[in-house]
Amino acid sequence: MFIVFDIGGTNTRVAASKDGTTLGEITTYSTPQKYSEGIERLVTTALTLANNTPIKSIAGGLPGPLNKDHSQLLKAPNIKDWNNKSLKTDLEQRLNTTAHLENDTAMWGLGEAFAGGGKGQPIVVYITVSTGVGGCRIVNGAIDASSFGFEIGHQIIRPDGPTCGCGGKGHLEAYIGGNSIEKRYGKSPKEITDEAIWEEVAKHLAIGLLNTCVFWSPNSIILGGSMMKSISLDRVRFHMQVQNHIIETLPPVQISTLQDTGGLLGSLSVASRGAA
Repeated sequence: MFIVFDIGGTNTRVAASKDGTTLGEITTYSTPQKYSEGIERLVTTALTLANNTPIKSIAGGLPGPLNKDHSQLLKAPNIKDWNNKSLKTDLEQRLNTTAHLENDTAMWGLGEAFAGGGKGQPIVVYITVSTGVGGCRIVNGAIDASSFGFEIGHQIIRPDGPTCGCGGKGHLEAYIGGNSIEKRYGKSPKEITDEAIWEEVAKHLAIGLLNTCVFWSPNSIILGGSMMKSISLDRVRFHMQVQNHIIETLPPVQISTLQDTGGLLGSLSVASRGAA
């Protein structure tokens, strides 16, 4: 039995898998703000789903950067009490198994390569365009090596551009992230109907994707996140074609179809490999 989870700032999803390939029913609950309550709820849910079957491995995604040995959350802005807590050790001791932790965006990227639009592709890039912007590079079914993680949303589009939430100027996130757009226009992205605004957003996303192609040379690009419900994929593709002058054939760009299961499927690929 494998247990996988996806902890977000708002909700947590947990599921079990008997075969290491398919997910059972998903349990969803509001993420506790206090770590002591959160670890208790996660352990209890895992044991309930395991139903007295030994847990071979548990793996999950977390909403923020992790420390070097991937045992603790460092800076999760929406569940701050979880930061710098011994989550990996606590899970392993409470469940008598091995635990694997990763950033949630990276887990989602693995899910796309494992069972989504990037399945069968050697190099897959997953980018989430939501409140903020994150992304990862998956190579041959594994998260690519990095020295400090991937911060694709903080690539500089214009050094004199709008201020990003991190304090920098002209970052990609400052142009296409939900929080940044709301601050700039004074209303939530869902309320914005001006096509000219969305055309500019599509153009800046295209710039970010072209930069990604130049640096990461992917076979496939998958886009997810709430903002992609408003951004026209056709216009993004159009602006990529117009601005591309170096890549002979651009990789396909598509919207994620995994809905709420992407992070769990990525975690399952980690859990099943970790137990092998």
